[in-house]
Amino acid sequence: MENFEFYSPTEFVFGKRRELECGKYAAKYGAKKVLIHYGGGSAVKSGLIDKVKASLTEAGVEFCELGGVQPNPRDTLVYKGIDICRKEGVDFVLAVGGGSVIDSSKAIAIGTVYDGDFWDLYSGKPIEKALPVGTVLTIAAAGSEGSGDSVITKEDGMLKRGAGSDLIRPRFSILDPELTQTLPAYQTACGATDIMAHVFERYFTNTREVEITDRLCEAVLLTMIKETPRVIKDPDNYDARANIMWAGMVAHNNIVGVGRQQDWNSHGIEHELSGLYDVAHGAGLAVIMPAWMEHVYKHNVMRFCQMATRVFGCQMNFEDPEATALEGIYRFRRFLRDIGMPINFAELGAKEEDIPTLVQKLGIGSGTRGGFMELNADDVTEIYRKAVRAEI
Repeated sequence: MENFEFYSPTEFVFGKRRELECGKYAAKYGAKKVLIHYGGGSAVKSGLIDKVKASLTEAGVEFCELGGVQPNPRDTLVYKGIDICRKEGVDFVLAVGGGSVIDSSKAIAIGTVYDGDFWDLYSGKPIEKALPVGTVLTIAAAGSEGSGDSVITKEDGMLKRGAGSDLIRPRFSILDPELTQTLPAYQTACGATDIMAHVFERYFTNTREVEITDRLCEAVLLTMIKETPRVIKDPDNYDARANIMWAGMVAHNNIVGVGRQQDWNSHGIEHELSGLYDVAHGAGLAVIMPAWMEHVYKHNVMRFCQMATRVFGCQMNFEDPEATALEGIYRFRRFLRDIGMPINFAELGAKEEDIPTLVQKLGIGSGTRGGFMELNADDVTEIYRKAVRAEI
């Protein structure tokens, strides 16, 4: 295990109807005037935004609001949010929604107090300060409610880029599993895929002797394999929803990734897909991650055998370990198909002829991307091609 520092200061408020307490927690963390940031009409139609407003009013916290966040949140709305915060004297951003809303809120929080174009901070410049952020989570997926990460899409060129800092970890996050019960099955499955991908990005490592985090990763994955089909079959299954919601947070606040090298190539490769085609991030990961696995498994066959046996219940073939590794990858892809995810370019709506564009937008050039296995442009091209040809 490698040396590490772990800092996770978010206060998690979990359970039924806890969103009614958001005003109390905003006030606790010093909010005087809040920007309520949310997505489409569902948060309004469901009455959630009205509940949030009532809670803030009861706590003596003023507010203004900005809706309209899209999946793969756009820089154009972030600029609008920054302008509102500056003009209105906002000192706290409250995200009411899923990962896209939270990521957009974080971008607004850092852009409001940055003397320049916030996109600088998504182009490598370090984050030095930010408004505090809180969340009321409505989708279990991205884990942004507990992480210091944010991903934004720049509409000019549809570039999808990330920024990260402990300064944008939410001060509090309210997690009520009941708020996820109205999600369509496809959106639920996309979220579950994203959660599993966050774990796999950490699980596939070159670091030795990381048994504790291996086992934590496997526990989250096994939970998702059990609970995802249950909520797709019965959307009102509160207990399954609760397990998935907490799994989403655990998967990405980095408790399962400390002390070990991480990968993140699948996410980077997928970001170009969702950036170009504006598809759901989880759906893109369902196409890319098994293809990445098929390309890199020989780098450490026994780690893939560990996944196959511990997570997907395969029998270890000691005479042919590669067969075990490939069986595990097959079972992962079959699981994704079973929960309604696309598994290849055609099902996602992507085009093989766009592969050179996708590789170019990734920006590898003649270099490599580090991680579990170093990837050059030819490797990435082959991963996309495997994603084109994938089948069950």
